[in-house]
Amino acid sequence: MNPTRRTVLIAGATAALLPSLPAHAAAKAPAGPPYASYWYPDSLPAGTPEPGITWRSLKSWRPAGDADLAFNASTVPLAPRFTPTPANPTARAGQARIQSLVSFGPTASNPSQGAPTADYYALTHWAYIDELVFWGGSSGEGLILAPNAPIVDAAHRHGVPVLGNVFLPPVAYGGQLRWTRDLVQRDAAGRYPLAAKLVEVAKAYGFDGWFVNAETGGGDAALGADMLGFLRELRTRARAEGQRVTWYDAMTVNGSVSWQGALNERNEPFFQAADDMFVDFRWTAAKLASSGQRAEELNRDRHALWAGVDVESNGSDTSVDWDAIVPRDRSHVASLGLYRPEWTRNHLPADRRTPGDFHAADDRFWTGRSLDPSRPDTTDGWRAPAVSVADRSTVTRLPFASVFNTGHGLRWYEKGAVTSDTPWNHLGLQDRLPSRRWVVRTDGQRPTVTFDFEDAWHGGSSVLVAGDLDRPAVLDLYAARLPLTRDTVVELTHRTDAGRVDVELAVATADPAAPGEAPPYTYHPVTTADGWTTTTVRLTGLTGTAHALGVRLTPAGGGPVRWRLGGIAVHDAAPAPAAPSGLRVTAASGGDLRFAWNPAPGATRHHTLHRVLPDGTRRFLGGTCQHAFFTPGLRPEPGERAARFELRAVGELYTTSAPVTVTHRW
Repeated sequence: MNPTRRTVLIAGATAALLPSLPAHAAAKAPAGPPYASYWYPDSLPAGTPEPGITWRSLKSWRPAGDADLAFNASTVPLAPRFTPTPANPTARAGQARIQSLVSFGPTASNPSQGAPTADYYALTHWAYIDELVFWGGSSGEGLILAPNAPIVDAAHRHGVPVLGNVFLPPVAYGGQLRWTRDLVQRDAAGRYPLAAKLVEVAKAYGFDGWFVNAETGGGDAALGADMLGFLRELRTRARAEGQRVTWYDAMTVNGSVSWQGALNERNEPFFQAADDMFVDFRWTAAKLASSGQRAEELNRDRHALWAGVDVESNGSDTSVDWDAIVPRDRSHVASLGLYRPEWTRNHLPADRRTPGDFHAADDRFWTGRSLDPSRPDTTDGWRAPAVSVADRSTVTRLPFASVFNTGHGLRWYEKGAVTSDTPWNHLGLQDRLPSRRWVVRTDGQRPTVTFDFEDAWHGGSSVLVAGDLDRPAVLDLYAARLPLTRDTVVELTHRTDAGRVDVELAVATADPAAPGEAPPYTYHPVTTADGWTTTTVRLTGLTGTAHALGVRLTPAGGGPVRWRLGGIAVHDAAPAPAAPSGLRVTAASGGDLRFAWNPAPGATRHHTLHRVLPDGTRRFLGGTCQHAFFTPGLRPEPGERAARFELRAVGELYTTSAPVTVTHRW
């Protein structure tokens, strides 16, 4: 694998201030933009870095001296998730898992908060992923990458652990064996100080462990032994903090680099020292079969082996021996390691990298040609994850809400009104999204269902159902395990743009009878009116647990229908969060400002920052799950001597706190 440096457009506008970070550290922070962190193990390259690159030593890293730590640390805990009855008879639970290795941006200058562009790999198919690796690293920038907070926050919201990347590149790509030796150096007591440092970083940043990829050739048996000792200590320390370690099949026990494409005697000790192993692309059906058998002989799960599939160049057109990994007619042989699925964005021409085009390609990659996981296209040469792997859900607690925000958009909407016309992305603001996109059950013409970015109730997107609807159609939204009480209500925010439809909320209090079958829904009328309408539905007569949520649309007139869903909320009560305090500007350089504040006690989904213009209107500047924020390039309005800013806490139901304000003089 070769994550050489490449220039791509990257993500949005947001930040964080850890409670443990001393106030004086924030005061000394620079006013410039924060970036995702990257390091060399210890010694730095000779010469000077290229512009925009900062060379850093991991061995010298200290939390108190990390000026951008506040902007890079996740605040969303890893959510528990469950496996509902599979959407189709071929999708299995408890067998193959999926690891996704993704480069979200270059190693250097990868914004901590995203960026003012909608052109971004806004991954949404978390339901099929078991482990996300923040891929990257290069000999000229840095070799150890910590994932930035928005990615970790979005993944955690969907129950997916995120790993940082340790990349020791091949010599052909600038790798130097001294960096491998730096990584596995011991102290006077025989311990591995950088193993402790990696665990400390993951804990401070709030992510879930490390992917270790040692591909620098020229080593010997002594170096192999040191790497094995390092890996064992790393895993021991990681487990104590609830973290995990994945090993990449490259270095062998004799210290040389020789990709095996299998689990065998040359890499087995590394597999045993790690939680799982990415099997290099050189696998064959016979090698995977013997690898799975060998894992079980070691009392390990064969699905702890990720069979690498390189999709960087051809994406869903990649030719894969699927039956070697996830056969249809027998148990899965191994798990699936997808290398660079951000192809779904990167392969698009620059003038077609719209959010809509990206999600069309991404849905095809994860769901398959049918674009409906309940009815896979068995003639499709690309065996999409939804065909083989059961989806998972984290919708298990009240209150629950979604405005179907994918984490990027062309504008920002609040209650149906545009409060910023600047394109943006920030995955930390992404909602828990429907996992089965899109299951539509109808005896008539099937409408198209998409995330749409031309209008929204809140955030950047809504769900658009469009087509010549001639029979009732049921759209599955969420598999859930939501407790119901006599006070539980469901709020649906929707709008009809064309045609006439009757709308009903669909709720099931039990699972489907078998994979692929419909949930046993009951239907509850929903009020319709002109414009965005929010209807509160009382679940009279329903008790127990809501297992599935959906909507049924019935045509009430002729002609095409365009209906949009802007939000759904399930709750017993809807309290507003408490307001934060201590909003302040911690650093300023012209119109570049860094803000920080003290979060209020209690649950908060995220914070939003607005600028109050001289005429009293509010302009959205951004949102964040963290407790700090960076805004670039602000300018005074005509005649304005000071800018006024408002910060609000946003709850799980998108209720907001009272504002806290600060004024910055120009």
